[in-house]
Amino acid sequence: MLAGLAVLVSAAAPGERLLGRSVGIVYLHGAWVWTSLAAFTASALAGLEGLARRSQDGHRWSIALGRAGTFFWVTYLPLSLWAMRATWGGLYLLEPRWRLGVDFALVALMVQTAILLVGRPAWGSIINLGFFAALSIGLTTTPAVLHPASPVFHSDSLAVRAVFLTILALCLGAGACMARLLLPRRA
Repeated sequence: MLAGLAVLVSAAAPGERLLGRSVGIVYLHGAWVWTSLAAFTASALAGLEGLARRSQDGHRWSIALGRAGTFFWVTYLPLSLWAMRATWGGLYLLEPRWRLGVDFALVALMVQTAILLVGRPAWGSIINLGFFAALSIGLTTTPAVLHPASPVFHSDSLAVRAVFLTILALCLGAGACMARLLLPRRA
């Protein structure tokens, strides 16, 4: 429901000077990516907590948040294609950030499959920590050719920021609800 509201808010977003009405898909794309990054960050932190305290709850949350992050990461790719088409007038599949997204979507799917197959929550936390570290390094070392760093927060418009933050809050809420649904049962 929250994800649906995010889509509706992005569809109703007021046009912007450079991007016009297509700005809504850009907002949704950005919020979707940030939601996946927030879930991966929370997964790593929960995994650290689980390992440090030998907490099964920490491991369970690491696994659930990693799965939710993977869902948002994989599904941001079609949104990214739509945003590319709407803003750049075509698909630029050699853009380094796009390639990084595809590569890490495949890795995330393999990671989540490995966690499921291993079936040991502590190993899930370790694997999620490794994935988060690799993704963080990838994001900080991959150049952006056409991809702006953060156009929303460089905008002088309070409306632009408010609309994006609303969409982001809705997506984050959807991610939290998804993680809760994906939470493995206690052993």
